[in-house]
Order: sequence, then C-alpha cells, then structure tokens
Amino acid sequence: PALEMVRMVKSGTEATLSAIRLARGYTGRDKLVKIDGSYHGHADSLLAGAGSGVLTLGIPGSPGVPSATAADTLVLEYNNTEQVEQAFERYGREIACVIVEPVAGNMNFVPGDRVFLETLRKLCDETNSVLIFDEVMTGFRVGLNGAQSLYGIKPDLTTLGKVIGGGMPIGAFGGRSDIMASLAPAGEVYQAGTLSGNPLAMAVGLKTLELIEAPGFFERLSSKTRRLCDGLRDIAADKKIAFRADHRGGMFGFFFSAEAVRTFRQVKAADQEHFKRFYKAMLARNVYLAPSAYEAGFVSAAHSDDDVNATLAAAGDAMRILES
Repeated sequence: PALEMVRMVKSGTEATLSAIRLARGYTGRDKLVKIDGSYHGHADSLLAGAGSGVLTLGIPGSPGVPSATAADTLVLEYNNTEQVEQAFERYGREIACVIVEPVAGNMNFVPGDRVFLETLRKLCDETNSVLIFDEVMTGFRVGLNGAQSLYGIKPDLTTLGKVIGGGMPIGAFGGRSDIMASLAPAGEVYQAGTLSGNPLAMAVGLKTLELIEAPGFFERLSSKTRRLCDGLRDIAADKKIAFRADHRGGMFGFFFSAEAVRTFRQVKAADQEHFKRFYKAMLARNVYLAPSAYEAGFVSAAHSDDDVNATLAAAGDAMRILES
C-alpha cells in the first residue's frame, strides 16, 4: 500500500542498501537506526553490532567493516519502545532513517509490538526521519499487502526481495513519491544495476503475483500454517516441554522457551540444545527445518495437508526424544 513509486533491483540486500542511501540523501543526515538481531543484508552500515550501552553507537560486527561506518549506526533492542524514545531524544535530528522488520525473521520469528512500531512512525514524523519497513521476508508471505497492512502502519519506504520473483534474483524498494524523486536520473542520489528489472525475473514475478492474488490464497496458506503451529504446541504441551510457536500468514517460528519471546535477548535465552536435538531428529525423519534457531520457517502453497500431517507425526517422535 505504501509504494507510490518503485525501483527494481536484483536482491533484498541491494534494496535495503539503496533505500538507506536514498534516505540519507533525502534527509542530508548520516545516522541509521537498526535493530539488534535483525539482518538487512551485508552492506557495511548494516553489519554493525550492538554497543555496550543503550545509546552506544554501533561497533563493527564483521571484519572488513570500518569503525567509522559502524559508528553512524545506532543498534537498538527490538520491541523496546523506551530505548527508541531515548535514542530519538538524544540523536533525533541526526537520524536519517530507521530500518526495521515489522515481523522479524532473522532472529527466528518475532512479531513487532504494535506500540513499538507506532512509536517508530510517530518519532520519524516528528523528526522528519525516514521509516523503512524491511519486508524482504514478510512481503507476500504474511499477506498480499505485507506486514504494513496487518499493522495499519504506512512506512516511508519499503524493501522487498526474492519472494516477489518467485525465488528468482530480484528485489525492489519504493515508497513516497517525494522521497523516490531524489533518485537519479530525476534526482541526485545514484542507484543503478545492469540486471535490474531483467525480463526473466520480471516474468516470473508477475506470474507469482497473479497466483497469490487468487481468492482465498492467503486464507488457505494461513490455515495450514496455523494448524502446524497449533499441532506443535499441543505435542510439546503433552510432553510437558517448554515451547512457543507463532505465525503470520505462511511465516512461522518456534522456541523452546517457557516465556513469550519479544526481543533478541529472549531469543538467545531459549534452549538451544533442545533445538539442536529436535532439528536433528526431524531431519532423520525427512523433515528439513531451517538449520538454525535464529531462522524463521515458511509454509508454501506447495505444501499439502498430508505434508503438515507428516511433519506433526515426525515432531511427535522428535519431542519424545527431548522428553527422555
């Protein structure tokens, strides 16, 4: 809904780095706010790790990232509204943009709190900073109109990735026409790519959009994912294993945790050993989950009810191993 103008690129990484460059060029500011535990691609400023304090500027999170680049990145905790308010109180007029996954998928599956996301929107409005929703994962997975429609929050810019091309190398970013007009050739912020909008990826992408626009598509997808998550929770409860599972649309995640998971700190506190044993047990039963406790999962239209049943049957066996 927020895409008034769109620029096609070749990947989600290129979409996010281009959106950030555009936001910096549009605002004339340097500082970037990102969330600890979120991944937005491998651009230098996006590989900053969290500093030691709430408002400490970022430190390089990977060899090869200059300290000066990371220092312009503020790394805040997901769903921590108080931290966001403190950061904007101190740096608000220096912040070019905030980039956030409205539903985090790179620290496993952690939905954004409505108040947290609404606070980001409010503070960006007050300081003329640019709010970027990274919907590389959520775009066309949680719903036809993305996570922004689930929350009813309109970002200034949105980034999208390979999902829009049915898995082909593709990406896009777009948003407010006054911001997008700053891009070359209309404006002075440079962005270009030889294979952007290539015919093969665009054809596959258009067909993908046609298929997912079919009546009832997302209702069916969500129903399958809900049945999977409900089934996993029921199995864990029967075995008296601390477990959490949640989903939006076809996107889901689970944690071996007694408490609800809302931050990256809580993600890391979940039982990683239980996850490793569960993953290996599921793989031995021909169910291939993401091989990391920090990755979200996805149900697709290609998965049948029989596939969900088989997954739950395998999970029942795997949870018995954990129970013992």
